[in-house]
Formats: sequence, structure tokens, C-alpha cells
Amino acid sequence: MRTPTRIIDCNVHHAFRSPADLLPYVEEPWKTQVKQFGFRSPRTYGPPGKSHVASAYVPEGADAAADPDRLSGAFLDAYDIEYAILTGSMYAISVHADPDYSAALASAYNDHLVGQWLPKSPRYKGAMTVAMQDPQQAAREIDRIGGHPDIVQIGVSSGAPVPYGQRCYYPIYEAAERRGLPIAIHPGTEGGGIANPPTAAGYVSDYFQFHTALPHSLIAHMISLIGEGVFERFPSLKFVIAGAGIAWLPHLMWRMDRNYKALRSTVPLLKKMPSQYIRDHFYITTQPIDESDHPDSMRQLFDMTDAERMIVFASGYPDWDFDDPSAILPGLSDDARLRIFYANAKELYGL
Repeated sequence: MRTPTRIIDCNVHHAFRSPADLLPYVEEPWKTQVKQFGFRSPRTYGPPGKSHVASAYVPEGADAAADPDRLSGAFLDAYDIEYAILTGSMYAISVHADPDYSAALASAYNDHLVGQWLPKSPRYKGAMTVAMQDPQQAAREIDRIGGHPDIVQIGVSSGAPVPYGQRCYYPIYEAAERRGLPIAIHPGTEGGGIANPPTAAGYVSDYFQFHTALPHSLIAHMISLIGEGVFERFPSLKFVIAGAGIAWLPHLMWRMDRNYKALRSTVPLLKKMPSQYIRDHFYITTQPIDESDHPDSMRQLFDMTDAERMIVFASGYPDWDFDDPSAILPGLSDDARLRIFYANAKELYGL
């Protein structure tokens, strides 16, 4: 096992010490509501017990992910991370039934990120968040905060009432393209609030089934974004597919291309093969890595998909399915390792 000399981690979930950390940034009338009733959040599926890896809990019992200095020491220094994209854990706001409350929490989260985290280290870069229920409000939030020099991404939930290729989301994509920010779609809220069920077959009984099926909703959004012609309308828009592994990628590219050859009349906006849109507009994070017991499997997957240009490293720290950068993908060539752990993200985020 070896640690690459340079790493950009594209998915680090910083946290709050307590919900009270966010309260000073919440505007009225929502601040009064929160004081009276607490933060309202739809119930979603979650792992049993503590959701973070044991190493995230420092000796005093505190969560290292909730303190900028501790996170820097416990994780960035320990693994020699050059940049960490802070993605937080506010995804449930996009499946809340109240769009105005959700937008207020998104703004509060973004202000807290800019005020309390990004100034603490030049290695911290931020993924702002938006509430997807009201795309016009979301677009205004992107313009309000997206120009900050350390904001490099927009983070949204994969739990949603409709797929993201639908034209109701165009104001968000216009704002993202205007600001030059990629949009990262992250799972975890499927089946909660106003989101659709976590699988095409419906609801599941436990977190094992939920977590195993996570790629499904992300794949559905990718198919929708391509099939609806979003990238013909927004040619410089980029997406990051986070938190779903990578082993499903060849199947999606092959199946979309096969169907396009037979059914292209049903998607008249497309001007090239679906797999080419994936190569041109999507980055896929490694975590949680789907590694086989056969060492050649990943190398074959990369050969099938040009993955070396599309895959970016993410640890998912401090989540329970965290991937250790010194342990995953041991069979990569030096060139592939450099691209996946560093160069692809450097190009994507302009670092």
C-alpha cells in the first residue's frame, strides 16, 4: 500500500458541533421557528450506531469533523491531503416540503461555511448547497455565494421528486454555468420527505438494502440529464456523481449507447453518443470503492470506460464507508494514480 504524493479529496463531510452553530446564520422568520421547535428535517435511512469512523472521534469524544483545526490535523495532515472539498451533510433540505424554509437553511449553511470553515486553512475549498425545490431561489443563492474564491462546487441531493434533466431545473444550471461551478449530486436522502422512493421498486426495510441501491437514483439523474439534452443547452456544465462507487459505469455507458442507436429518434436533442456526454460532462468519485477480489478487475474497468480521465478520488471522511487513500486502488500505474488522486480534480476545480 502506498499514499500518493499529492491528493485532492473531493468529498469530505465537515459537520456542526451542534445545530446551534447554524442558528446565528438563519434569517427570520425561520430563526424564531427554529428556536421554538428546533430544526425540522425529513427522516431518511441511516446506518445503525455511530455514522462516523472511529478515528474521527478524538480522545475527548468530540467529532474531529466538526472542528476545522482538528479535521486538518486528524485527517488532512495524516493523509497529506493537499485540498479537501468540504461537502457537509445538509442534503435533506432538498426533500423538505417547505421550499422557503429549505432555502433559508441553505443560505445559513453557506454563510457558516464561508465564515467559519474556509478561512481556517487554504486547503479547505467549499461546496455550497442549494435547495432544489425552488430553482429560481436556488439560482439567486448561487449568484449570491458562488463568486467566493474558495467556493468551487454546488452540492445537491440525489433524493428528488423528478429527475434532474427536467427543464424546471434550468435556472440552477444557468447560474452554475454562469459561475463556472460544477454540480455534485450526492445520495442519502432517497425516500425521505418529498423525494421518490429509494428504489424503482419502492421502499426497502433496512439500511443494507438502501445503501446497496444508492447508485440507482444517481444513474437515473444521469440518464435524464443526457436524454433531455441538458448539455446541448448548457455545453460547459459539469456534474460530479458522488458517493456511489464506480463499478456500474461501464454498464450505463454501454446500455445508453446501444439504446441510442435504435431509439435516437426519441431523443432528438442529442448530437453525439450518450457515452461521449458522460465523458465530456461527468466526473465520478471513487468512494465507496467497489473493489473486486480479483486485482485485474479495476484495470479492466478503466480500460472499458476511459475512466482515468473521469474518476476523482474521494474519501467520504468521516462517514462509516470512508476509503483510505493509502489502501484503495493499489494496482494503478503512476500516471493513472496521479490523474485520479490529483490531476482530474485540479482541472475540474481550477485549483
